[in-house]
Amino acid sequence: MFRPLELFVGLRYTHSKRRTHFISFISMTSMLGIALGVTALITVLSVMNGFEKELRDRILGMAAHATVTTYSGKLADWQSLSQTLQEQPRIVAMAPYVRGESMLSHGKRVSGALIRGIAPELEGGVSDVVTHISGGEIAQLREGDYNIILGSELAIALGVGVGDSVTVVAPQITIGPTGILPRLRRFTVVGLFEVGMYEFDRGVALVHIRDAARLFRLDDAVTGLRLKLDDIFAAPQFARNLSMELLGDYRVEDWSHQHANFFRAVKTEKRVMFIILTLIVAVAAFNIVSTLIMVVTDKRADIAILRTLGASPGSIMTIFIIQGVVIGVLGTALGVAGGLGLALNVENIVPAIEQLFNVEFLAADVYYISEVPSELHWDDVWLMASVSLGLSLLATLYPAWRAARTQPAEALRYE
Repeated sequence: MFRPLELFVGLRYTHSKRRTHFISFISMTSMLGIALGVTALITVLSVMNGFEKELRDRILGMAAHATVTTYSGKLADWQSLSQTLQEQPRIVAMAPYVRGESMLSHGKRVSGALIRGIAPELEGGVSDVVTHISGGEIAQLREGDYNIILGSELAIALGVGVGDSVTVVAPQITIGPTGILPRLRRFTVVGLFEVGMYEFDRGVALVHIRDAARLFRLDDAVTGLRLKLDDIFAAPQFARNLSMELLGDYRVEDWSHQHANFFRAVKTEKRVMFIILTLIVAVAAFNIVSTLIMVVTDKRADIAILRTLGASPGSIMTIFIIQGVVIGVLGTALGVAGGLGLALNVENIVPAIEQLFNVEFLAADVYYISEVPSELHWDDVWLMASVSLGLSLLATLYPAWRAARTQPAEALRYE
């Protein structure tokens, strides 16, 4: 039965006497090691969560939460389908689109690009690209004007700006009197967009949906419908449910499926980083083993006296478990406090360090994300604290077991 005696003696042993300063020093280093490890875990994972959120937001600035297409790539009855989808409570906005691969040329410069035909009046509901356009506006994409808005990197590659013309070459061909000719059309650049993802800024161009349909010979059909949901994290389950509800040659994809490799890589990186930083906590936690072994050796006479006074092996074991757990709890508490302080203020701390040492960690002219973001997840904090406490408890078991096996007569023989 657990008694206050074990708690009193265990806490008493955590205090240093003059002849046990070295043991207390090792205890302090173990505690600080655990605190630093937990602080590093919370801070690093929060920063990785921040980068993941930043990249996800930038991807969703161009990609929809979910899309409905057909396996043939041609959706003819999109008006009736959109009316059917309006009954879905999670859908807050939808817009048709046309998608096709093409070649863009200007002078001697040629670049491949993805042409996306959009409905300007509806596009703002499903993406944020309308807020990232410079030199023009989305309303300038009017049917029949054959205007185009290019990604900023794509415009640099072609050497064009607002007001210039580019030739769009579609993969379809036209058979005429002179033979087989590629389908091409001249478009006028009316704006540039920059969403902060090289994949989109370098390889996407926006045109009016009807101009794109004529270019790719879709007549009144579109490629599919883009959907925006009330919760982006509900998209995978929503896509699965909708694919089972829709009858016919429909294909439903969500944003996590469309960028599965990217987000899988981010999760793998977070998992590996968690394991690596947990090893730091493990090293510090298992310093508790050496601390308690030294305490057990130093307190052999005290243990023997307690045994002769009636203390059971279980009581002796509990005393040293308490001592090790106190080190683990204090170290974990300090680490959680330090980690929360850094994770919640890293966006202010990093600029201060840059200004103090006159350095720039993420140059704006090199990286799309020039600030260090942070997003604290409380489930990560609880997991790290639990792992730290678990390792600390595990580290106490062997020294406590050694203390419980101390024989009073053997320990007091030379006292």
